[in-house]
Amino acid sequence: MQVRSEFALALNQICAERGIDPKIVLEAIRQSLLAAMRRDFGISEEDILFYEAVVNEETGVMSITKEGKDVTPAGFGRIAAQVAKQVILQKVREAEKDAIISDYQDRMSTMVTGMILRFDGPNVVVDIGRGQGIMPPGENIANEFYRLNQRVAVFIKEIRDTYKGKAIIVSRADPRLVEELFRREVPEFGAGSVEVKAIAREAGHRTKIAVVSTAEGVDPVGSCVGQKGVRVQAVINELNGEKIDIIEYSTDPKKYISAALAPADNLSIEIDESKKKATVIVPEDQLSLAIGKGGQNARLAARLTNYKIDIKGDGEGGISVSTTGDEKFEIDELGLNSKIRNAVLELGITKIEDLVAKLPSIAVALNELDFRAEVEIGKAVLRREKRKSQLQDEAEKLARVQSEEANNI
Repeated sequence: MQVRSEFALALNQICAERGIDPKIVLEAIRQSLLAAMRRDFGISEEDILFYEAVVNEETGVMSITKEGKDVTPAGFGRIAAQVAKQVILQKVREAEKDAIISDYQDRMSTMVTGMILRFDGPNVVVDIGRGQGIMPPGENIANEFYRLNQRVAVFIKEIRDTYKGKAIIVSRADPRLVEELFRREVPEFGAGSVEVKAIAREAGHRTKIAVVSTAEGVDPVGSCVGQKGVRVQAVINELNGEKIDIIEYSTDPKKYISAALAPADNLSIEIDESKKKATVIVPEDQLSLAIGKGGQNARLAARLTNYKIDIKGDGEGGISVSTTGDEKFEIDELGLNSKIRNAVLELGITKIEDLVAKLPSIAVALNELDFRAEVEIGKAVLRREKRKSQLQDEAEKLARVQSEEANNI
């Protein structure tokens, strides 16, 4: 069966332009021809083992042989041409995707401004230039709502295997996004006169960032805040109002922890270096500020400084809060706004199951804080259940693809 004689020239040209090995394409064509024979001519899986697809690399002639004899069926030319076209297009797409993945491999841990293209199940697909980034539920800011064509700053986090192949994972929740946003707004970072020493973040709610000056006469906090707060406000706006505390890093743990617990002041701090623990005595009128709503201020300070922090008032009471900063709260998966979330935490509720069970009895109190509280919690719970179902489907698809690939080896 004669295919156009230009086949070999065209194949070699396409492969050269796209950086594909022609031998890989030819082998894929051979396998696809045999698959087409099975499908269109009713050959069994056992019998197809006796057939061989032959592709002449010089002329492009394609044929089917069985035990060395040409058994190419009549009318196979149209099928062969279609198969060759599909295989070449597939290999070109794969090569382009591999090139894009390779390009972004060198751009890991950087920030880019992208545009929301579409929603793929629970994932947000972001146009990041030459390629597309995938933002899974765990990497977006839970209380943000995205819309098509919206421009957002994202952090290029990793290359991850999915059931659709390798994907570029981008994040809005990664603490390093905050650092990259400050680098964009603060020239002193580029000059090397100001550095970030640590970041603690609860995405969508609050971030604490510790900075230090490496040049005499440079105020690291002032550099990040900017004149009339213009620099830090630009970062806050990009994060849709997330609160940001900028503190000056210190090698003196007492001074560092005191700064990290701001806005509370007049603190008395005792350090136990062997246990990496700080006991903080706080005036009663500063206790709520030191702890923060739902314990957030103390939790972020502990995470920022890498000290376990025990906070207690200067009265007769015992420890009010003890935190390492690594505590995780299941209710954060709901993406509630800060006011509702902190109110729920102050009620001692950290699990979604408990929140759902107790919602009827606490709804009135929550609705006084935010009239939408009960409705918003209900919607958030339903969204979480939907995301869990979608993620389960995606995991099952990936398992099936990996199983099929293993069987084909």
